[in-house]
Amino acid sequence: MSRLSAAVPPWLAHALRAQRGPVPWSAVVRGALAAGPLLLVAVLSGRTSVGVVAALGAMLAGINDRPGSRRAAVRRLGVPALAGAGGLLVGSYAGQHVGAVTLTLLLTVLGLLAGAVSAVGPVASGAGTQLLVAAAIGAGMPLPEPGWQRAVFFVGGAGWLLVLRLALPTPGATAGDYRFDGERDAVGGVYDAVAALLEAVGGPDAPGRRVALTAALDHAQDALGGPRLRPYASSAAERRLHAQYAAALPLAEAATALAWAGEAVPARAVEGPRRLAVAVRTSAHTGSLPAPSRSAPALRALDDALLHAADTFDRGGDDTALHTRRRTATSLARTVLGSAGREYGVRVALCFGAGVAVAQALHHARWYGSHSHWYWLPATVVFLVKPDLGPLASRVICRAAGTVLGAVLFAGFAALLPRPAGLVALVALCGALIPVATRHFAAQTAVVTVLVLSLVMVGGEPGASWSRIGETLLACAIVLLVGHLPALGQRGGGVRARLTHAAEAAHVYLAHVLDDGTTDDRAGRWTLRREAYRALAEARASIDLAAAELPALARHAEGTDEVAATLERLVDTTTACAVQLDDTGRLTPQHTERITALLDELDEGRERAGLVVKEGQALPVPLAG
Repeated sequence: MSRLSAAVPPWLAHALRAQRGPVPWSAVVRGALAAGPLLLVAVLSGRTSVGVVAALGAMLAGINDRPGSRRAAVRRLGVPALAGAGGLLVGSYAGQHVGAVTLTLLLTVLGLLAGAVSAVGPVASGAGTQLLVAAAIGAGMPLPEPGWQRAVFFVGGAGWLLVLRLALPTPGATAGDYRFDGERDAVGGVYDAVAALLEAVGGPDAPGRRVALTAALDHAQDALGGPRLRPYASSAAERRLHAQYAAALPLAEAATALAWAGEAVPARAVEGPRRLAVAVRTSAHTGSLPAPSRSAPALRALDDALLHAADTFDRGGDDTALHTRRRTATSLARTVLGSAGREYGVRVALCFGAGVAVAQALHHARWYGSHSHWYWLPATVVFLVKPDLGPLASRVICRAAGTVLGAVLFAGFAALLPRPAGLVALVALCGALIPVATRHFAAQTAVVTVLVLSLVMVGGEPGASWSRIGETLLACAIVLLVGHLPALGQRGGGVRARLTHAAEAAHVYLAHVLDDGTTDDRAGRWTLRREAYRALAEARASIDLAAAELPALARHAEGTDEVAATLERLVDTTTACAVQLDDTGRLTPQHTERITALLDELDEGRERAGLVVKEGQALPVPLAG
């Protein structure tokens, strides 16, 4: 695949790339027990339409059912489901009581709101997607139930999957309280990532291992920091996991400083974090840990961190903070109303509004005959305009290919399977396949197409396989056209907004280390360090996505990857400075010269990339101690 990626354009290489990893059997079991059984109960009780709505809610929740903790799943599945119920409610009543023009305008405004809110983060993006998809379904799918009942059953279907997520134990999770298996795996992954970085110090793989460590820390923070009734960990098992996560932060800091220095560390230094990872996953004692040499500041910091971690694992610790700050309403509003929110909101509104308008025109022109299922076109537009699923060209290719494959497969199944029993079984099978199919957008589209067509046929409508292909191709054309229109304002606003946020986080972290870099406030320093690295990871993901767009779109993000690389080196150097200050109380000329050079490089890169430096946000220049 690497040779193929080098031989084809980035936008096509992305369409051919699929995620890898073990089969998520827990999610497969949940998917099989969600939409299919709900539909079966509804069919047996004579309320088929209710089952269709509940199965739709379970299906959309299943798309968001990703690995992680149960606590994090409450937000990841619950918030989008509530947004979808709201969209279904609005769409249902609007579709019944307003005309085509008013409905198009209303859904366009809804697209503007959902797109702007999606800039907040992954959960908000999922909520925006379900809001618009459910609004289109509510307005276009003929169902006998009133709008409020549709919303209730939609939430009920998603809620059933969430109950399964919270109640079913994870296969193979035998250590400790099974309710925290996701948290244990996430925290253990942090210690594994620390060991992998230490192993790569001094080699070419070190930068990639540092990025993997950031991803592991982000995942652990998310797994431990889900919604809770109390503002603190309430059980002994959860407090222990929080303390074990906190004990990993100084280890990660020391490992980053060693990677910055570039001198290979002894093999015995890697054994400690690996044993700690095993102890987290098995809830066992660590035993004695091999101590590294204390010949350098970063090695002394690593040894101290290992001793602290061993004490925390054996006797428990009182540091249960996640070293993160809750986002304020002001910061959320700034994100929604900022350049990223405005750009994405306008794009979603134009695409979704155009999809509704075209679908309404075709519907009233009897393109669909006597069957009212125009909602497929705007619902497809929503998925195509969603950047979380890849670059625009890649999304279009995968959606078209997946829809054609799904329609062909469904036509074959519909000709062979008995009705409705065979279709109900097909829904259950597709629900089980969704967690695996999410690794590639085309595969996900094919599975979802078969599932939705099965629901439509069980609900009483005749097969619409071939018209779905035409509607999907229309949606692809709309999104490609609107996606390349001149934007209102600067293109690449999302990339630049995330990169500017990363630069500001790096500024705050560096200023804190240089001004207060002693051991007085390590907890505050770790919080700022986590925020800086998380912001960098988000900016890097956005930049990589933009680079894989068609050239007409990719050019708007030119130069941002160099700025991100400079910021990464700056934050790594800041971490090395923090470790040095802890050890000696003063910086070496190597540290100050490196920071000064990186600050100059950053100013030049930001100017070339068109990033505006806010007044008062100039990064400080360090003085040799």
